Amino acid sequence: MKNPIKVAFFGECMLELNGTAFGAMQQSYGGDTFNTAVYLSRCGGGAIKSWYATALGDDALSLELERRWAQDGLALDLVRHIPGRMPGLYQIQVDAQGERRFSFWRDNSAAKAYFDVAETPLEAQNDQWDAFYFSGISLAILPADGQNRLLAFAQTLRTRGATVVFDNNYRPSLWPDIALARDCFSRAFAVADTALITADDHLALFGFASLERAVAAAQALDVPEIVIKRGAAPTLVRSGSGPWHSVPTQTVTNVVDTTAAGDSFAAGYLSRRLRGDTPEDATQFGNRLAARVIGHHGAIIPLDAMADLL
Repeated sequence: MKNPIKVAFFGECMLELNGTAFGAMQQSYGGDTFNTAVYLSRCGGGAIKSWYATALGDDALSLELERRWAQDGLALDLVRHIPGRMPGLYQIQVDAQGERRFSFWRDNSAAKAYFDVAETPLEAQNDQWDAFYFSGISLAILPADGQNRLLAFAQTLRTRGATVVFDNNYRPSLWPDIALARDCFSRAFAVADTALITADDHLALFGFASLERAVAAAQALDVPEIVIKRGAAPTLVRSGSGPWHSVPTQTVTNVVDTTAAGDSFAAGYLSRRLRGDTPEDATQFGNRLAARVIGHHGAIIPLDAMADLL
């Protein structure tokens, strides 16, 4: 049997409370790169294996999270356990249109301290990975030294021919100042050979006068492969020196929860590109998966709800 494609992710998976203040709340967990790792594991069909690099504490919640991640199909030997630290926590409320509102508690999150050692498990195995995935949130949770280490690691992988994927998830509240965020994102684009860009986030970070200008600026980035997500509008994709392709999104008549729409798209797209499909076909599958996910509650939908897509 052919060896699976090995994909490493870095980021933070947080505890989730879903519900209204002082009302009934459902416990769960999620995070942008984590969601993508789980969906990629599902979509890989055994041909792709996902590793998740992050840090947890030594408390009962951390241990239960790790047990559940293994059930989600992730390889976990890149996880660090840091005594005295805890997982981050967020509370989410979803309105009638499926839009989300978040509150976060993550100042002492273990994931922020992942690079607080001379060599992390992720760096120690840098010759193992066929692909590496990180996001704007991955960068935002780290101190400056951690950001530098993460970007240097990505550059090392790209230099030896691995696929480096950067998703531009931008959350203003995670950054002390916008100039620092712009610098980090620019450095991330420079080390990536695939950029997954949400046009609204690109607009918010770089302060373009319109969404059209943000899209034009994203198209002009010096990244070999670029995917530009524009909500319900067709997705734009280009690989190498090829032309731009416009790929329609899927119509969803009953949007329940938009959590993980972009994360699941990324997984669907990469599950096809890493196995050699064209950018257009990969984008089409990513859009189909995202449409399925937003029709269900929660970041990670039940496997049987997407079984027909696999």
